[in-house]
Amino acid sequence: MTNTSKLQKLGSKAQRGSKPRCHWLTHGTREQVAKRLTELIEPYGKVSVNDHWMPEGFCDTQEAQLDKACKLLPKQEERDKLRGWWLEAPYNADSRRRTPNWDIASTCKISGKDGLLLVEAKAHTGELKVEDETKASQENLQQIAAAIKEANIALYGQTGLSWALSHESRYQMSNRFAWSWKLAELGYPVILVYLGFLKAEEMWPNDFFSDHANWASLIKKHSRSLFSEKIWNNKWKVHGQLFVPLIRSHEIPHDAPVE
Repeated sequence: MTNTSKLQKLGSKAQRGSKPRCHWLTHGTREQVAKRLTELIEPYGKVSVNDHWMPEGFCDTQEAQLDKACKLLPKQEERDKLRGWWLEAPYNADSRRRTPNWDIASTCKISGKDGLLLVEAKAHTGELKVEDETKASQENLQQIAAAIKEANIALYGQTGLSWALSHESRYQMSNRFAWSWKLAELGYPVILVYLGFLKAEEMWPNDFFSDHANWASLIKKHSRSLFSEKIWNNKWKVHGQLFVPLIRSHEIPHDAPVE
């Protein structure tokens, strides 16, 4: 299969920016992918060939919704708890209500314990600007607001720092941190990576990230209204589990595999 035909599996609107790069990052042999994902989270965690990740390159392009991701969270009762925490009952297969999609999610080892690696990826500033407010239906808005408020109160108690995660501002980043907290409550250590793909020149005239310093500066500015910069690139104990929010960067062409 050629590179072009691989990209065509994503649809025309998803062949540029962060989306194809996430698939290239998870494309290849299990040894190759495990090595790349481990490099994202060293020295805090490790991904092995026996771990499971979503998506799986271009073979299985489905992104993870954690309440449905059996390969990442095999216990049905845990997936049900996540769904019930975020979505107002009753649940209907035809409903448009969904839990968040993760760009990349993987099982991993964190300090020797089974944990989860969660990745939110961006390739240009436009991808940061579209995440401000939830598009949740009115019927589910109160449930999400309550879940995020619960995370704020708990994270304040467990880190000693102020938290202002919100469904009204910086919503996507807010839900990423809220979900990480909830997974820790369920007993999972979590590494949350905000991954900037550098030099996505095909996205011009949108501003792409020139280097790691540029990306890190933008993310810290973006998160400033939600929590202290001290949160980034440090280890925290949440419900007795390690929680490590990292800012990482990687340079991958949108139309070529990772070497």
